[in-house]
Amino acid sequence: MKAIIITQPGSPEVLQLQERPVPVSKDDEVLVKVKASGINRPDVAQRKGNYPPPAGASPDIPGLEIAGKVIEVGKNVTRFKVGDKVCALVAGGGYAEFCAVPQGQCLPIPDDLSFEEAASFPETFFTVWSNVFDRGQLQPGETLLVHGGSSGIGVTAIQMATALGSTVYVTAGSDEKCHFCEQLGAVKAINYKTENFAERIKELTNGKGVNVILDMVGGDYTPLNLQSLTEDGRLVLINTMKGKNTDIDLSVVMRKRLTVTGSTLRNRDEAFKSAIAKKLEQHVWPLVSTGKIKPVIYKIFKPQEAATAHQLMESSAHIGKIVISWL
Repeated sequence: MKAIIITQPGSPEVLQLQERPVPVSKDDEVLVKVKASGINRPDVAQRKGNYPPPAGASPDIPGLEIAGKVIEVGKNVTRFKVGDKVCALVAGGGYAEFCAVPQGQCLPIPDDLSFEEAASFPETFFTVWSNVFDRGQLQPGETLLVHGGSSGIGVTAIQMATALGSTVYVTAGSDEKCHFCEQLGAVKAINYKTENFAERIKELTNGKGVNVILDMVGGDYTPLNLQSLTEDGRLVLINTMKGKNTDIDLSVVMRKRLTVTGSTLRNRDEAFKSAIAKKLEQHVWPLVSTGKIKPVIYKIFKPQEAATAHQLMESSAHIGKIVISWL
């Protein structure tokens, strides 16, 4: 099969299209003929040598989400059959023509979605559900602030939280991105380059703050996040793009009874990811089927253009998801 290989840690140019053996599926796995692969920031981190894959995952083929057709099923597989169209969250190896996936991490592709659209879902959907709804315990009627509103995670969080009855605020890095987020369902998008988001959140919530914050920034955003939470608010961290170290006033945490938590998803086991998949199919997939949640794809690349796709991801110029098509 053809696969996009990290030939050595480094710049986007280290990604090369090479021949590799087709993976062998285990008893509880399906083998998928990949039609499209989603691109995510952890792929960039892995390419740079900063995000090693967990045990058992491909060491040099990145990729955390795929969509395609099942061409082989293990003897313990009961959920899917040969010919089924699925999208899936994988621990690695998604940038390839074939990928073996535990059946519990697969979801049926909703009707009327293309493979490219379906490939844009798993990584962000699993991440948002696990962090906003499981860890952050966001409830209908509550308020959510999402940093990076125009990112893949951001557009998913806006749509998912809005569809499930919450009010969403976001930050983004340009007026164009802010306008897009508001068109997508955010009540207000704050341009973090021209405004202090903590001050704006205070104004927008009449001084109360928001219930939950989903943060991929870290660093000096952290004290501002704590200021922006209401009493009993929850800060959920999923990345530290501005650094892992910061100074905070712990008395704010105590006085407002705040919860500060966070997670990484890639190294969690099959049972954990399968449990999220079940919740997505129950609560979110009907919203996709009715069009209340839609794929947001910025650009689709060919496999040989993987380096260019990574350059785009690192530029943050995109709005929504970046996808590789194997069709």
